[in-house]
Amino acid sequence: MVRTEYYDDPGAPEPNSLVVAASAVVVDGGGRLLLQRRRDSGLWALPGGGMEMGDSLPGAAVREVKEETGLDVEITGLVGTYTDPKHVIAYSDGEVRRQFNVCFTARVTGGDLAISDESTELRFVAREELEDLPMHHTQRLRLRHFLEGRPGPYLG
Repeated sequence: MVRTEYYDDPGAPEPNSLVVAASAVVVDGGGRLLLQRRRDSGLWALPGGGMEMGDSLPGAAVREVKEETGLDVEITGLVGTYTDPKHVIAYSDGEVRRQFNVCFTARVTGGDLAISDESTELRFVAREELEDLPMHHTQRLRLRHFLEGRPGPYLG
C-alpha cells in the first residue's frame, strides 16, 4: 500500500476517516533517536500507529514500537498532541485519514532491533543527522519539540 501525506494542500483529498494514533521518541544510551524508514512512503518517521480497541494510548505506543522495531519499551513522558486538521494522509486503498497523534517518550527495556514489513530500515540516529533524512515535516515537528526539552507537552 502506498501512503501520501498532505499538509495545507488545497489539492488534498477529503478525509473519510479519523484515526487515533500514538508514536514514541525512543532514545538510546548515547542520545540517538530511533527512526524507521517507512515502506509505504520511503520517508523516515518515528515508530507508531493506530490505536486498537484493547489499547490505552500509551499501550498503543508500546505495542507499535514492538511491532515495528522489535524493541520493548516503557513510556517515560509526553512530547505532545498533534491534531492539525491541515495534515491529511491518503492511502492507495482509498482511505484518506485525518490523524490524531499523541507522541510519547520511551526507553528501551528489552527486545532486539528487527525490521518489520512496515519498514525498510531502522536506525538510531544522532541529532545532527536528522536534517539530512527525508522526512515529512509533521515528524520533524515532533522531533523538534522533543529536542527543545520543553517544560510541558506541545498541545496542537
